[in-house]
Amino acid sequence: MEFLAGGRAEVRITRSDVGKRVSVRRLTGGGAGVPAFTDAVGVLTSWDQGVLSITRRSGETVRIEESSLVAGKVVPDRPATARHGAARPSSGEPSRRRGPAATARELQTVAARGWPAVETAHLGEWTLRSSGGFTRRANSVLPLGDPGVPLEVALERIGQWYDERGLPPVIMVATGQADTDERLAAELAERGWTGERHTTVRIAALAPLADTDADTTRVTLSREPGADWLALYNRTGEATASEEATRIARQVLTGGPSVWFATVPGADGGTAAIGRLVVDGRWAGFAALEVAPAARRQGLATLVMAALAERALEEGASAAYLQVEADNADALAFYDRLGFTEHHGYHYRRARPGGRR
Repeated sequence: MEFLAGGRAEVRITRSDVGKRVSVRRLTGGGAGVPAFTDAVGVLTSWDQGVLSITRRSGETVRIEESSLVAGKVVPDRPATARHGAARPSSGEPSRRRGPAATARELQTVAARGWPAVETAHLGEWTLRSSGGFTRRANSVLPLGDPGVPLEVALERIGQWYDERGLPPVIMVATGQADTDERLAAELAERGWTGERHTTVRIAALAPLADTDADTTRVTLSREPGADWLALYNRTGEATASEEATRIARQVLTGGPSVWFATVPGADGGTAAIGRLVVDGRWAGFAALEVAPAARRQGLATLVMAALAERALEEGASAAYLQVEADNADALAFYDRLGFTEHHGYHYRRARPGGRR
């Protein structure tokens, strides 16, 4: 990070920059083998009583004593396009291979339509979602915009709504873009709401995913998940715990503008691989990609992605998105190879039992 101005470091941020993305350097004291300075980049979420709070892309909040600042500046928001090492297309490369541009708000809205909750309620512009506990996405608050009431009131109403349904109050918090929720993440952290299940949202151009020499006719596509599909789905326990749980799981899984389920039969008569696609305008959302242990390292995951991408292209989509938990190294490496790049992240904030809401 370059902080020098005219040959000296300067603190070029003030309290009026709260809400902006900043880069700061602070004095740590150093010592044997310890750097004298450390840097932090994120959204300046508060500056009160001599303490700055900076929330990073991961949702982690760093508290810095004003007296320890040696340099600081406002930095531009990251462009809402594919990033992190993605190759820029040459002037002669077909536009169909260029990564899509999108805001976090657009992707959050599309992803919510593609994984709809069984029951919803609105609190201002926030959406409360409940689906009997089937997946965190369908049982959490989507905080897009303004709740229409002070945060303390909003959290109290959220707690009551989820208590009535026997579910913990959970808020889905996006980070890492100009229109994400770093300030909300910091405010929830201050109230003891714990962060969990950090996830990365990845995007890619759709057409390259369909470019494969593999025989995609091996993949069966259907509008409903059959028993064989559910048997391999990694949330099978949640989906089949009871008749009611199965009904809820199917309702969430089949919800969305245009949903497809991919199945690859195994040589033993079982199911070798599965996947799910939802097409919504220009976006194709991929999820539930699973390969049976005995069928791994045979290219089946790539085959399923290609077959679903072909269908999405036929329905007019041009861009792809998916969500991967940040600690799933194998999945991240696989999607890197397919050309997906990180767009933004999100995680969940859960109210501490008996804590302040």
